[in-house]
Amino acid sequence: MPLLTGRRAALSLAALAALARPALAQLPSRPVRMIVPWPPGGTTDVQMRALCDGAAKRIGQPVVVENKSGASGILGAQTLLNERPDGTALSQMPVSVFRYPVMAQRAPFDPMTDFTWVIHLTGYLFGVVVRADAPWKTFPEFLDDAKRRKGEITYGTPGVGTSLHITMERIAAERDIDWVHVPFRGFADNMQSLLSGQTDALTDSSGWAELVQSGRLRLLVTWAQERAKRFPEVPTLREVGIDIVSASPYGIAGPKGMDPGLVRALHDAFREALYDPQHLAILERFDMPVMYKGPEDYAAFARKQYEEDAAMIRRLGLKL
Repeated sequence: MPLLTGRRAALSLAALAALARPALAQLPSRPVRMIVPWPPGGTTDVQMRALCDGAAKRIGQPVVVENKSGASGILGAQTLLNERPDGTALSQMPVSVFRYPVMAQRAPFDPMTDFTWVIHLTGYLFGVVVRADAPWKTFPEFLDDAKRRKGEITYGTPGVGTSLHITMERIAAERDIDWVHVPFRGFADNMQSLLSGQTDALTDSSGWAELVQSGRLRLLVTWAQERAKRFPEVPTLREVGIDIVSASPYGIAGPKGMDPGLVRALHDAFREALYDPQHLAILERFDMPVMYKGPEDYAAFARKQYEEDAAMIRRLGLKL
């Protein structure tokens, strides 16, 4: 009798252990492809590679970054449309996925029905930089010159419909400025254009930091809530009289129809990787805050972002 009781106890403990580890059983048994819709070497690519390295240790499978740059960062989302919902294909989801369908003549996807939201991660430190030999010492000087020289000042971004493009056009509308937007495939092309003098300003995430610190570039303004730790002398947009805060927050999504247990398992693995010290060091390097949200909160955020961005794009009259 005691032996039978012991066996029952052992079975009960085993059952409880199995219930405590549902996520483990749901994890993919094959390598995971992570689509990063930006070129190699940029801020997002570096951050996502560090995150994927950490997640691979938790999943027990390689998480392989696949760069698909162009089209304002929507190629990852488009790739997911043709993938199985088994957790082996995921993508970084920039906020352009909420804007591009509104700006396009024919929407390539529906952000509200075509994806499964897994985990929200972080956002960027954005800023406007010019060459060190440029005539503008401050952002108000840059704005005043752009207003006088209509259609002459050029600025580069990673693409049409990105937060960088949208925010610069909001500033232009507010200040009656007519400047020229030059979209690039990613940060490297944008920076090369600025350094070679083909464009007047670069509007991008903080990959410019080292060149600013070395004196080759001048940072005119940042777009965060508060001044950047590494650049405390540089004002924010709000401090120069423009009531805009922009961080272009992003996360990870998969194809529509993913099993909730699989979503939770992937979420748990990536959440641990998000707070891994090695990954946090990368965020610190680029002045990127942790902006964690779980699947349900991320889905609610996506719905709100889509509604707000659609209204803003229609108000500004932006089209591809």
